[in-house]
Order: sequence, then C-alpha cells, then structure tokens
Amino acid sequence: MKIGYKNIGQDNPCFIIAELSANHNGDLNVAIETIRAAKRAGADAIKLQTYTPDTLTIDCDNKYFKIEGGTLWDGKTLYELYGEAYTPWEWHKRLFEVAEEEGLICFSSPFDFTAVDFLEKLKVPAYKIASFEIQDIPLIEYAASKGKPIIISTGIAEEEDIQLAVDTCRKVGNNDIILLKCTSSYPAPLELANLNTIPDIKKRYKVEVGFSDHTYGSLAPTVATTLGAKVIEKHFILDKSIGGPDADFSLDVNEFTEMVNKVRDTEKLLGKVSYEISEKVRKNRKFARSLFVVDDVKAGDRITKDNIRSIRPGYGLHPKYYNDILGKSFLIDIEKGTPLSKDMFL
Repeated sequence: MKIGYKNIGQDNPCFIIAELSANHNGDLNVAIETIRAAKRAGADAIKLQTYTPDTLTIDCDNKYFKIEGGTLWDGKTLYELYGEAYTPWEWHKRLFEVAEEEGLICFSSPFDFTAVDFLEKLKVPAYKIASFEIQDIPLIEYAASKGKPIIISTGIAEEEDIQLAVDTCRKVGNNDIILLKCTSSYPAPLELANLNTIPDIKKRYKVEVGFSDHTYGSLAPTVATTLGAKVIEKHFILDKSIGGPDADFSLDVNEFTEMVNKVRDTEKLLGKVSYEISEKVRKNRKFARSLFVVDDVKAGDRITKDNIRSIRPGYGLHPKYYNDILGKSFLIDIEKGTPLSKDMFL
C-alpha cells in the first residue's frame, strides 16, 4: 500500500503523521508555519480536518449538545467548539501547496460527503476516518469508494464497530485499510492505552495497523512501534503558548522531533529477523573462548584437564572438541599459552 510516495507496512519505516487539527488557532500563517515546522521535526505527513460546525452538528445549547464529563472543553456546546477548531475550507488549497513545497504528504479527515467531494478536487492521497465517525457507515463507504487508502481510528469502537467499518471498505473493493489503535480521551491516560491490542488488530482484521496517540509525551508512540505499529499519528503544535482546544495534548516542535527520533531509533533496534553477525562483531569473535595449552608439554604427553583449557581469546580450537581430545597424545613440544590446533595431537 502506498500513501503518496510512501510505502506503508511490512518492512517499511513507520509513517509518521503530524495532526494539525485546531492548532492553527484560526490563523492561516500559523497553519502554514506549522506545516513547515512539521517537516523540520521529521514528520512524513501533515493531516488536516475538513468540516464546518454545520457539517458536524447543529447550533443548539440544550443538554444534548453541551460538553460535560471532565474534558478540556466542558461548558462549551459542540457547535461552539467546532466553530473554534475548524480549518476554513478556503485555506485547504494553500495548505496542500505548502505541504508539497516541503515534501510532506498532505491529506485530511472528511466528516461528511461534501468534505469528501471537496477533498477529491484536491487529489488527496488518502482519507482518515476520525474515531467518532467510525459508526458513520455511509461516510466510510463513500470515502472508501474513491479508491484511496482508508485510515480509521478505533478510539470509541467496540469489536463489531471495527469489523463493520472494515467490511464496509471491502464491500466497495477497497482493501487498503489501516486501523489505528486509539484511546478517545483527551489527554489519554497511559493505563487506558492497551497497546498490546496493536498486534491483535493486525491479526484479527488482516489490515495494516498503527497508533493514534492522545497521551502526553512520546513514550506511547515509541512502545507502539515495538508492537508493530506502522503508522503513528500525533497532534502537532507550533508553540503551546498559542493555546487552542488541542494544545494541551499536542507535541511542540522539540517534543515532536524527540518522538520521531525515538521511533526511528526503535526501528533501528528492532531491525529484522537475522542470525547473521556484522563484520565488526565478527572481528570481536577473537575474544571468545577457545582451547589453549596452559602448561608446557612434551611430545608424547597425554592431553589432560591440567594442560589444556577453554579460555579467552579465540585463536585456538573450538571448545566443542574438548571432551573428544582428552587422553590423546601431543605430537610436538608446546609452550604454555599456545593456541591448540588439530595438527598438534593424535
């Protein structure tokens, strides 16, 4: 599977997405500079969100539309929050151009059919279905029908929700599916991450798997990489001092750079399944154990536990011959500290 010019999954490096979300704080110039900073921080892609308050909800302040429950946004209505957070559609073309200038892949999360149609005109290379849209089967079906890779966050999903979303994509012939393990809590506590689910998702749903992270810091993405995550998505902000709805659990430039470095170092550590040793390590085999003559001996003397030993360094006969040669006779006089070889005994 490819997103833009990047191969996803298998032995390819982790695809790291900087989520712009609301971190432009309503300023186009901030959005542009954030994209440029994401490139400097090591991201592979920048992701937008394509909605308006009216495509997500209605302007109503009764109890159903008030945000409560210990979130960062308690007291606001949904309409108020989305009005504060959305990325104006008239910005999108410019933001896509900036991303291309920087060599970043740019795509978006659509939240209704009109957003999909709009993004198709911008030739997005993929679609991201947000956690809270995983139950919007018509939206998933419509986005998947465009034949682009579909990335789906599982933050609020139960097993049947995930299976239905996957089946919906496959029903329209789209098998380029990436499921992101996600905890839809903002910020997400570590004890709710359950990252061991990552390899199970890959096995159970037979898709590529990744991690959409709302925890503080970069520990969780690093661990997710060790568990097989091939996509990492993290909220990115130019400077937390600008504030905004998502600033609290976003990474700034230095933090995001640190996360990228940790993920890349983790990939180096994981490497591949291999029993080969490097040339550098091979040279160090001289410090391994081998059989040495450890006492002066004469031709005709018997080989005993007292005159040969398995010691460092590794210039002598392999220690696996030790028991086989005990009791044999030396053919020549040998000084203590001489590596033992097969032509020295019979």
